[in-house]
Amino acid sequence: MATAGFNGFTVVSFESRMAAEMTRLIERHGGTPLVAPALREIPLEDHSAALQFGEQLLKQGLDVLVLMTGAGTTALFEILQSRYAKIEIAASLKNTVLITRGPKPVAALKALGFQPTLTVPEPNTWMDIVSTLDTHRPVTGLRVAVQEYGVSNRDLLEALTQRGAHVTPVPIYRWALPEDIGPLRQALRQVTAGRVQVMLVTNAAQIDHVLQVVEQEGKTGQFKAACQKLVVASIGPTASARLRDHGLPVDFEPSHGKMGILVKEASEQAHAILRQRNNLT
Repeated sequence: MATAGFNGFTVVSFESRMAAEMTRLIERHGGTPLVAPALREIPLEDHSAALQFGEQLLKQGLDVLVLMTGAGTTALFEILQSRYAKIEIAASLKNTVLITRGPKPVAALKALGFQPTLTVPEPNTWMDIVSTLDTHRPVTGLRVAVQEYGVSNRDLLEALTQRGAHVTPVPIYRWALPEDIGPLRQALRQVTAGRVQVMLVTNAAQIDHVLQVVEQEGKTGQFKAACQKLVVASIGPTASARLRDHGLPVDFEPSHGKMGILVKEASEQAHAILRQRNNLT
């Protein structure tokens, strides 16, 4: 194991889909990984919203489709293709602006044989989506559909509505706690006990679930106090905003919102952040 970077720090992460890769990254950069998934993606059993969207798309057309995630993009088109031929879907989308939030929906869309019209720049927040549309395709009077993920992004929907768009949310899947939350409970107890030096947050919804679990255990105050003493590294502005909403600190954001860069740059800065904090106290 490498000894540079984290140099033995215990590093907690709540990553789910890429938990194994996160474990390897932390080890590669000299940390002791404590990876406990906080999220589980579960498909919506009722696909009526996506099918209604498909009916609207084929019969009435659509001006703008906002694709928020790679998994959600793939799932949406799979649902549509369960009822319509791909050639019909492609024809209906011919005059639709396809706007992708970051590289994952771009890759998913291209794998399906479609090209994005507009790609939202980093850090891929809802504000960046709105800004991209304001600059390249103002939405006043337009029919705009938003492929949702996990939870509805009310800020995005309201911003589009305020600009005069006719907005249709299209939920595909939602977040739930893991079926077995034992590992997450154990990791959070390690944080509360002061045995963790760095916390990596890669998804805003992770924080909601973390706070839900510590509240169930009656440890919210202790957990928040412990977070003031470790390095909290957030993947980007959306996750950072959620952390602050919960009264938690944000000590670090990487230069790019990618998991590998988050781990690498956090490992390079964690010791200095803690030293500076200790000098101020």
